[in-house]
Amino acid sequence: MKRHLRVPLRLRLRRNRGRLLRRLAAAFLVLIAALCTAAVVAYRLTGIPEPHPETVTQSTVFVDEKGSYLGRRGPVDRQEVPLSQVPRYVQDAVIAAENRSFRTDDGVSPRAIARAVLASLTGGERQGGSTITQQYVKNALLSPEQSLTRKAREALIAIKLDRTRSKDDILAGYLNTVYFGRGSAGIQAASRNYFGVDTHNLTVSQGAALASIVNIPSYYEKAGSDPKVTATLKARWEWVLDAMAASGGITAKQRAEAAFPAFRFYPPGTTEGQRQYMIDVAAKEAADRLGITEDQLARGGYTVHTTFDLALQDATTEAVKDLKGSKGSKGSQGGEGGKDGTGSKSSTLHTAVVAIKPGDGAVRLLYGGSDYARQPFNDAVGGAVEADTALDPFGKVRLGAPLTDLPKTAAPTPLQLASAYATVAANGVYATPYTVMKITRDGRTVYTTRPETRQALDEKEAYFVGEQVSRTYEEAGPSYKGTVLPDTVPPYTVPPYKEAVPSTSAAQQTPPAFFTAGAGGGITRRTVWSTGLDPQLALTVALFADRPGERKNTTVPAQLPNDPDPTGSAEETAGRIWGLATAGAG
Repeated sequence: MKRHLRVPLRLRLRRNRGRLLRRLAAAFLVLIAALCTAAVVAYRLTGIPEPHPETVTQSTVFVDEKGSYLGRRGPVDRQEVPLSQVPRYVQDAVIAAENRSFRTDDGVSPRAIARAVLASLTGGERQGGSTITQQYVKNALLSPEQSLTRKAREALIAIKLDRTRSKDDILAGYLNTVYFGRGSAGIQAASRNYFGVDTHNLTVSQGAALASIVNIPSYYEKAGSDPKVTATLKARWEWVLDAMAASGGITAKQRAEAAFPAFRFYPPGTTEGQRQYMIDVAAKEAADRLGITEDQLARGGYTVHTTFDLALQDATTEAVKDLKGSKGSKGSQGGEGGKDGTGSKSSTLHTAVVAIKPGDGAVRLLYGGSDYARQPFNDAVGGAVEADTALDPFGKVRLGAPLTDLPKTAAPTPLQLASAYATVAANGVYATPYTVMKITRDGRTVYTTRPETRQALDEKEAYFVGEQVSRTYEEAGPSYKGTVLPDTVPPYTVPPYKEAVPSTSAAQQTPPAFFTAGAGGGITRRTVWSTGLDPQLALTVALFADRPGERKNTTVPAQLPNDPDPTGSAEETAGRIWGLATAGAG
């Protein structure tokens, strides 16, 4: 019987090494082929999703007559701008800060992906370093979930996006959706919130600063108000500028001349809240003009160009604030309780200011209260105060629509009163007040206002009312006139009906007339008005007081505080604001 010898394992392995290696190599190739096939199939099956609704929702922005930023409405502070509106050096700043190979890469960073995969498998710290394309996919197209599956899908979409869309399209999408802090989604909102300018007006220094902020927006948003944050951002800003200079994005001269920019203070000051009164009125009017709801307006990405003069508005806010802080005033402004002049139940003192352009209706100034957060009710357009003698000059003339019922009105609003006296200054032509000049969207004008006018007062009777106002002005005495104009100026007269409205320089030579009236007898004044007018401006300042009524959430008229004198206060404030308006402060 033949006996088989057993071959040692070592010899068997040595003899079969080649075969094992061939099998392992084949298995590896099959695995690679399978992975490549899976990748190809996954790539083909992966579609580019539509952007999330919140990333395409735009806010509506309100600007004053000169284009200065007033504020916004909408759930997200974002407005899209085409890449052509983003200066090339701003684009280069973002690329230098976030992804220097953006113009040449395939949409992904293999090293960053490897780090992220390793971190996910080992439970290590989450890794960043995504390309601009990946960041856009993550911010606008996918959920913020952090997982290996989502990271893989992000990479596939980024590659597909890079192959199907231009780099400019991807960069535009990124710049319009990336978060910059201060509630700003996209570079347009960031430009306004940090520097008060539109994107196309950003300087090299400002663009580099915004690019630096993207890294940690929640921290850097305090730049300009927090010294430590500002210093940290400045160091990163220097780094971004150096990278731009090294890549040729800016010249050596531009780098040398770059100065760290000044930021708008954050959080905003009190005047920001006061502007909400203007935005309320303009938003309602804009929505009506477009035939949409205010919610649709807020989400529509419009720019509402208002008639307001922001500089004059802010100066008026300070003038009223000074009024409240002078002469030991015991009333309160904007909802703060205080004793009235008789020491009776706590009352609230209100100030409303309206300025209108006669013959046109444009509202240049609308001061509805000092603190929108505590009192959203707008005293300028809704304040119901006692008229009494304020309408006396109209008592003996025939008024046409819409002023027909004016003399019978027991409580006109400051806006109504200013409109009536603007009619006098415009030779009897009534102009419907408006606050919206035009509305634009995506660079196109979608609405332009045309003033609505009609003859509401005969030219001779308009002249008669003007004479009544002038007589009151002349009889006021030098103590009053001295707070507004020199004693030597001639009395105001209404120009002939068909005479052209004078130019600004001529109008400044035409002295205004002021008319002051109040409601209540003797020192127990409940309302005081002071109205000034000339062919270029009709201005009304109203002071009135109220106190809690017997029923909950009701108010009743109250006596104005006697210190300071309410009549003198109204006249002084009207004169001061008039001076600001006509001197070009606005």
